[in-house]
Amino acid sequence: MRKLFSLLVMVMFVTACGNAAPAAEPTMAPEVVAEPTAAPEPTVAPTEAPVKPVIIVWLPNESGADLVAARDAIGALVTETLGRPVEHKLTTDYIIAVEALANDNGDLAFYGAQAYIEAKNKNNSVVPLVITSGASGTAKDALYHAWFAVNKGEEEAYQKDGVYSIENIVGKRFSFVSNSSTSGFKVPAKAIQTLFSAQPEWKELVADDLLEGGADNFFSDVQFGGSHQGSAVNLISGKSDVAVFCDTCVENYTELSDGEANTVGSTYKVIEKAAEPFDKFTGKEFVLISVTPVLNSPFAANGNTLTAEEIQKLQVALTSDATANNPMIFATKAEIEAGYKPIFKKTKEERFIVVEDSFFDPIRELSK
Repeated sequence: MRKLFSLLVMVMFVTACGNAAPAAEPTMAPEVVAEPTAAPEPTVAPTEAPVKPVIIVWLPNESGADLVAARDAIGALVTETLGRPVEHKLTTDYIIAVEALANDNGDLAFYGAQAYIEAKNKNNSVVPLVITSGASGTAKDALYHAWFAVNKGEEEAYQKDGVYSIENIVGKRFSFVSNSSTSGFKVPAKAIQTLFSAQPEWKELVADDLLEGGADNFFSDVQFGGSHQGSAVNLISGKSDVAVFCDTCVENYTELSDGEANTVGSTYKVIEKAAEPFDKFTGKEFVLISVTPVLNSPFAANGNTLTAEEIQKLQVALTSDATANNPMIFATKAEIEAGYKPIFKKTKEERFIVVEDSFFDPIRELSK
């Protein structure tokens, strides 16, 4: 009986094992295939916009080839101060120089007082940047001089009772610089008006009457030199009998040969090896028959094209002791004797100083 039971248990075990489900095969994780990645586009560094240059405008008087180094010294200071290159705009006509700032085609300009006033009248954003001081280092003696000159040998015709006078200039061939020039037109024209308006024949005389010559006009012939140098050459070449020009604009080409500097009756002559346009007139002499002090010329800044911060930076740099002692800007006697042609000279304490627009009101008054 026991054997029979054991046999039955064994049969049941074998049957159960035979009906069991087969073991599941291990499942493989699905293969992940990476999508192809596009090659990164090459990065191109952005192109930096070129730095806009500072345009400095020069009147014809300072546009000569002999003043390249002097202009470049100013340009170097501007570049160092603002971190911008400089472009020098040279001119052959006062009107071109005035219009450059008036029409926002220039950033800085070295003007005479009258040219500055004309530019400001057209563009109120034009402001005085600095002027050159006098020998004292202040504005008290910040002056240069307007000359009436005649050729040596003809000066006696311009004396009255032994004293030099401009009373005998009526009917002469006359040379101005430009009607936008302070010492080359505005100041001498006012002097002529003031003197001759007391005479019945010329009591209605105005500045515009001096612009053209003719048989019935104040002058028989009127010429414009375009620059102070050009007006002086009109005189010494014989094209005019009398000419007006300023002392500082011809000092690189002439020297005092008799008398005291900037004094009526003194004689000046063209130096040897003078640069153009004086190179053909070495030794030629002229005599001063009238001398008038004139306010020093300003550097003007255009507030439309320069920021207030840039203007302030330039004023700080220009009025610094370093600039005042820079012999390439304020040339000493040693540099000049070595052949350097300056725009500004250092005799004592000359330097750049800041002035207000009202500084030029005396020149404005000449137009009234």
